[in-house]
Amino acid sequence: MGREMRINSSTTVIVTGGSKGIGKGIAKAFAAKGAQVHTVSRSRPEGIDDEMLNTGASSHRFWPVDLTTYEGAKGFFDAFSSEVGTPDVLINNAGQLTGGLLEEQPPEKIFSMLQVNLTTLILLTRFFLPAMLERRSGKIVNNASVSGKMFFPCASTYAASKAGVVGFTESLKQELRDTGVSTLLLITAGVKTEMYDEIHDLYGGHLDLDFLKSIPVAEWSEKVLEAIESDQDTLWPPGSSRVGVNLAHHLPGVFEGFISKKFHR
Repeated sequence: MGREMRINSSTTVIVTGGSKGIGKGIAKAFAAKGAQVHTVSRSRPEGIDDEMLNTGASSHRFWPVDLTTYEGAKGFFDAFSSEVGTPDVLINNAGQLTGGLLEEQPPEKIFSMLQVNLTTLILLTRFFLPAMLERRSGKIVNNASVSGKMFFPCASTYAASKAGVVGFTESLKQELRDTGVSTLLLITAGVKTEMYDEIHDLYGGHLDLDFLKSIPVAEWSEKVLEAIESDQDTLWPPGSSRVGVNLAHHLPGVFEGFISKKFHR
């Protein structure tokens, strides 16, 4: 960890996937601190400008970007750098969910998910990092998941993307030591969003999900904001989700035994 960050009206933050769910919750948490908020998503949600400004943002701009393509990511970086500059905080939150038995997952959805969850996350970090390093300040926040640490059946492709986010962020953290730029890895647990509700549709046919628990978006968003302000490098999930992550890491055989009883073809 390095310097603590005071979020105020001079703080510029980018939140990808900021039109709904966790991303919107984090954007609103920044808005409540008076930050200059930039949300990125494929389509503009109705009333998002008013919602962010009424929450307290000193300014808000929505950027319509297709994050499944290189051209979308590079075009956004070029436009933002030219028109705004360098963000103080880059939150790589945009994500898609895949699930089910691998042989039943649509290949085009796997490809799209990997592009958004991992490839574009890496690219946006790569694009914005040089200016942050030159300025010697910045925070890069990458949203992984407990699925990047806990490997469930029916989550093969999604877990691959999130394990990639974990590996990328942990490696980058080492590279950035003493540069003034730091990372925050979000080991996000079940947060009550539309995507969370999709888990039951995608996984429930082969996996008993009675062990799943969720927390409200606002609660997790406040934890993310606190972790950024105190310059933490990892935000772990609360409660039983943290226990599950520890179990999967330290006692993988016990974890696999538990999960195997929940799975059926």
